[in-house]
Amino acid sequence: MFSIGIGRGTQNKQGDWLEVFYPCIWLNPPQSLVGAIAGFCDVSAAQGTAELSPDDLAGILAGFEAGADAPVLQALIDSGRTTTLCWMQSDGPIESTPAAYLKLHLLSRCLVRPNEVNLEGIFAQLPNVAWTSQGAVDLGEIDDAILSARLNHQHLEVLSVDKFPKLTNYLIPPGVRIADSARVRLGAYLGQGTTVMHEGFINFNAGAEGPNMVEGRISQGVFVAKGSDLGGSASTAGTLSGGGNEVLSIGEDCLISANAGTGISLGDRCTIEAGLYVTPGTVVEVIDENGQSVETLKARELSGHSDLLFIRHSQSGTVQCRTNRHAIALNEALHQHN
Repeated sequence: MFSIGIGRGTQNKQGDWLEVFYPCIWLNPPQSLVGAIAGFCDVSAAQGTAELSPDDLAGILAGFEAGADAPVLQALIDSGRTTTLCWMQSDGPIESTPAAYLKLHLLSRCLVRPNEVNLEGIFAQLPNVAWTSQGAVDLGEIDDAILSARLNHQHLEVLSVDKFPKLTNYLIPPGVRIADSARVRLGAYLGQGTTVMHEGFINFNAGAEGPNMVEGRISQGVFVAKGSDLGGSASTAGTLSGGGNEVLSIGEDCLISANAGTGISLGDRCTIEAGLYVTPGTVVEVIDENGQSVETLKARELSGHSDLLFIRHSQSGTVQCRTNRHAIALNEALHQHN
């Protein structure tokens, strides 16, 4: 068994799933749990969803050692409502909305890293939802919901209309700071010590190992290693738009300065100066330690290399690459007390 999630979700009036919250989730769950669940529902299908009554869930809880999950499972039982079970036998393409949310939870709980799980089919299985102050609402039902709230002297605020909710409505990873919660999607990976400032953004299937300072954009598929800093409005090229299919990574102790960006992977201890966007096709002049030009090449040939400093010559405008002699160090006081 690849993964199991137990929680509660929202459906529209036709019974279609809008979202699912999994307070209990297992990657490679123990056989004792699988066996306990099998006593109440058939989990032989490749992936599926089932509704568990409080008695069913109580029977499952009695059948395996739940550990730290026991109080949460007991709270679900005590609520007296049905609970949603989702399982995936293997890490295959996503076939349902509950399965999509299962994998997004795996990422945000840091049980898997970006690009380690199969997200094929996720967009087809995630409905576009009105995320409101009263939860998820189907777009076909939102007008009635707004009218009903007004008639009852209530205010229904529509916070966003999107396929992905914000991370903090589902969980808060330990040891992180998020200045503006709307800028971190469910499915983002935030390692301990990560700070996301107001202009930072982390997409699903993207993230930072921690500790990191994020004041720029970490696009889908991009993973930033520990100690690296994305300056204000810095950018990393993802794989969702523009037809790009190269998955980028940023190594340790790198600095992508304010308003800079990269379309190539960086090794460790690399710096891109403020305002410079290095695309794969950027023509780069390589400068040796004596300040002499060695060769001219496309930036993609430097992808993944360490100890590089990318700058733009202030007079000629030529993009140059030199040896980076000054690796950055994050301010520990900003990250160690999160």
